[in-house]
Amino acid sequence: QVQLVESGGGLVQAGGSLRLSCAASGRTFSSYAMGWFRQAPGKEREFVAAISWSGASTFYADSVKGRFTISRDNAKNTVYLQMNSLKPEDTAVYYCAATEIVTTTTSSYDFWGQGTQVTVSS
Repeated sequence: QVQLVESGGGLVQAGGSLRLSCAASGRTFSSYAMGWFRQAPGKEREFVAAISWSGASTFYADSVKGRFTISRDNAKNTVYLQMNSLKPEDTAVYYCAATEIVTTTTSSYDFWGQGTQVTVSS
């Protein structure tokens, strides 16, 4: 069982940056692949980025490639999402999630955080 708590969301102007954090409880954090997802009002939850348990492999949605960076610190049980060059269309609730094998498929993730709001103004 993994419990996840996101933080770092907020209001930022277009072109700005935010760093989201996701703190995990449990001693098995380092055995899980982690992902970030987002859901805008009226839209389905979508994949943003994922990272393998070791951090050696990362994956990104085309819409954020080159602007967002996922990373993890297993010693701190934390995964991060650095978001640069933010756009109004990045506005959404951002969720972190854990799964056994790294994947971009939303339904494959077993544990989810409560989400943190990111709002990008134009």
